[in-house]
Amino acid sequence: MSSRRLSGFSGFRAFVLLCLAAVTAFQASAQAPTKPLKTVTIAVGTQVLNVTYPWLTLPIVLGYWRDEGYDVKVITVGGSLQGIQQMVGGAVDFAQLNSTGLIQANTENNVAVRGLMGTGVIDWGVGVMQDGPIKTVADLKGKKIGIFSLGTGGVPLLKGYLRSNGINPDSDVQIIATGAGAPALEALKSDRVQALMFWGSALAGFQNAGTKMRVLFDPAWRALPDFTFGTLQKTIDADPAMVEAISRGAAKATLFVQTNPMCALKLHWKNYPSTKPTGADEATLVSWDMRLLDAQLQSMKGAFEMNGGKRIGAMDPAAYGRMQDFMLKDGTIKRTVAPESLLINKPGFVDAINRFDHQAVIDAAKACAGV
Repeated sequence: MSSRRLSGFSGFRAFVLLCLAAVTAFQASAQAPTKPLKTVTIAVGTQVLNVTYPWLTLPIVLGYWRDEGYDVKVITVGGSLQGIQQMVGGAVDFAQLNSTGLIQANTENNVAVRGLMGTGVIDWGVGVMQDGPIKTVADLKGKKIGIFSLGTGGVPLLKGYLRSNGINPDSDVQIIATGAGAPALEALKSDRVQALMFWGSALAGFQNAGTKMRVLFDPAWRALPDFTFGTLQKTIDADPAMVEAISRGAAKATLFVQTNPMCALKLHWKNYPSTKPTGADEATLVSWDMRLLDAQLQSMKGAFEMNGGKRIGAMDPAAYGRMQDFMLKDGTIKRTVAPESLLINKPGFVDAINRFDHQAVIDAAKACAGV
């Protein structure tokens, strides 16, 4: 056999061995178990996970959290208090909290709850019938006021509002849990309650249903932080990477919905069909839910601007300090803590959760694929 043929045979043999090695490597890779996603649970105080929680629903729909290695489930609870209780009990990892609940947990109950992202300003208000006898907060004396639940962060906010206007919330009014949506509105229309204390998008929903309302509120609320994404200090200590990843997914979703709210609405309806309103033509249904989403986006924008207007989810300790002082003044809390202690104390955290391709998210939102 010539040296040329020997050389050709050796080359062919090497090629075959290389192919076999590649096939073996592929088979080994295919047989290797995929790293399982880590389960994470988030609690939010609502009865229906509608379109007004985009930073919690869109990351699931768009795969943001799955890409980070987490299988996230969002559950509904009765309010901030229940969310905190669920975290303390180990049933959930994170909770969407009212600032009142976050502050009370630290000042009144010594529970180390920490804010991770600021997601809204106080947009609550007391809704009353527009053509009814209640014109001012003073007219609420002797009345029944409905609220989502007695465990929501709106309760201390309402009590402080009443107290600062000369009304004893424990004796001059009756605060009743009505649930949200249709049951709450029916309680108002049937005069079982004479007012409803709810957040902005819920009040918009009542008006979507054709009820003309006058909304009473303290103007100071609009410059104070409210909705805050939070967790326990022990969770931050135990798994800081998870806390960062979950917060980053929420930040990406925030940018997405701000870029294209209509796309966010369509994605929500497609993936959460049971939350789509009924009882009208498609254009009306769209206008109803866009009204809810717009109310939420205004609150989110207010939080963004109040906290510096540069980074998604940023929290200004001074803003939470103002909220704490506000609560102390109206008697909602009896002591204060250092405002910084209410928030996550991890250098570079806000930068880390904003460390993603912003333009890619913006482009995806504009393209609005998959709807």
